[in-house]
Amino acid sequence: MYYQISCYICTEVYRRLSEGTEKSPLFIHKMNQKLVKELLEDALSENESLFLIDLQFLADNKIKVVVDGDQGVPLNECVRISRAIEHNLDREEEDFSLEVTSPDISQSLMVKRQYKKNLNRILKVKTSDNEFEGTLTEVSEDNITLQWKAREPKPIGKGKHTVEKTEIVPFAEIKEAKVKIVF
Repeated sequence: MYYQISCYICTEVYRRLSEGTEKSPLFIHKMNQKLVKELLEDALSENESLFLIDLQFLADNKIKVVVDGDQGVPLNECVRISRAIEHNLDREEEDFSLEVTSPDISQSLMVKRQYKKNLNRILKVKTSDNEFEGTLTEVSEDNITLQWKAREPKPIGKGKHTVEKTEIVPFAEIKEAKVKIVF
């Protein structure tokens, strides 16, 4: 019984949305999502050092755009991208809120270009089997290379000595990678 009622409601809402007699209460229409993506691509193409991290269409017609840059993202670039999108959408047709931001410093790295941007910085990398903390020394198409120093027991005799460790971590195995903030 519940299934039949919910299916009827979904069918009725879909019919009204497709006829244009009702607006979606939760999401920006697919047509406008495509327009937002095109406007965002155009805005990013004006500055080659910027790249997209995330684009989300959230409840209550909220659009969230996260961009990063090879040398960071100045505030005026976030404003420029916001205006490029906002000024080309009609709030009379469909109201929305727009947030254009740079990634939070505590956020995990999400795209390969962020790794390249953070060469020679200390990363904390989690895989399904291990955790590593080391300096990011190389980024290739398929993996990253971390280096760090560790104290280990001497092979012969008592005491410890310092050894240079290197780990090559494939992107496919990385569950989370964060830049370690050093003060």
